[in-house]
Amino acid sequence: MNAKKLVLIKTALGLFYAHGVNTVGINQVLQQSGIAKKTLYHHFASKEELVLATLQYRDDIFISWFKAILESEACGQQAILAIFYALDDWLNNRTLELAEFNGCFFINTAAEHSDINSPIRQYCRRHKLKIKSLINQRVSTFTTSKIQCAALTQTICLLKEGIIVSASVEGNSNAAIECIPTVRKLLDMP
Repeated sequence: MNAKKLVLIKTALGLFYAHGVNTVGINQVLQQSGIAKKTLYHHFASKEELVLATLQYRDDIFISWFKAILESEACGQQAILAIFYALDDWLNNRTLELAEFNGCFFINTAAEHSDINSPIRQYCRRHKLKIKSLINQRVSTFTTSKIQCAALTQTICLLKEGIIVSASVEGNSNAAIECIPTVRKLLDMP
């Protein structure tokens, strides 16, 4: 990827994640990045294209982080439990690759775009479905029933999302740790 394009994406992501997509203008991105408007529009025809590029960039980072968590444990149940310890690290700013916690960039961005069919909203949806698929793959290693696997995957995803929202909206940085006893029960772990 072109170096200037990457600077624009990283700068925009930082601003969008900290302040929201709709409150950050192109001029802020240009000012902070030090890149000319002509260069920005050479790479991105619109702000929407820039937002989509930031979503893709964050998606790549997040998916890589999430896969590493799931792969850190050989046992499927332990891998699922590891998600919640990793969430605790993220909520408490101990995960450098995800930057300082400011909620979920995909939830935040989707909330700013009311049209469920917009490309931005659809990208956010696809990100959540990727995460769900990764969780489902691990759950399927220790659950043979497709119905039980689907139900457990859905419950884990809802807990994960609830933890992120609780931390973001309520400031509950202990939300992930507070859910671990429930997760252990769901996984039939002592």
